[in-house]
Amino acid sequence: MASTIALRRVALNASRSSRSFHASTRSFIKVGDKLPNLDVLVENSPGNKVNLSEAIKGKALIIGVPAAFSPSCSNSHIPGYINHKNLKSAGDVFVVAVNDPFVTKAWADALDPTGSSGIRFLGDPTAKFTEALDLAFDGAAIFGGPRSKRYALEIEDGKVKALHVEPDNTGLDVSAAEKVLG
Repeated sequence: MASTIALRRVALNASRSSRSFHASTRSFIKVGDKLPNLDVLVENSPGNKVNLSEAIKGKALIIGVPAAFSPSCSNSHIPGYINHKNLKSAGDVFVVAVNDPFVTKAWADALDPTGSSGIRFLGDPTAKFTEALDLAFDGAAIFGGPRSKRYALEIEDGKVKALHVEPDNTGLDVSAAEKVLG
């Protein structure tokens, strides 16, 4: 009996697909795809919804991060964009984190107190936007739930022009400001 139960558990666990913290399948979003038409992102408060498919006109950059206030995001990734000489040539710039709007507002105030960079910090509290891009991973071991892969999407006229997704989900290489903005 015990061996039957053990075999069932092994079989059930083998059939479940999950993405581990440092490995996941390639993203489904690709060059030429339109942004998802969703009213799930929030800016500064829960009532201030932002739909990027409607908000972006022309050129834009969407930077996805695993977590606001995490060391790489706060010390390197986003400051790299804030301080980059070519930031203004990227068009409208948005940072999206799977966090609530109060956290992303506090993070924006900490990183760019005067707002002079023009970067808008958006929360994706339910991870629905991130999941629609297929850029979510299971971050439960570190972050307590689903999180965003680290990425940068170059957008032009509502479509993805280029994407820079970290292959290990959280590293900081292909999505760094100096690689994306030149």
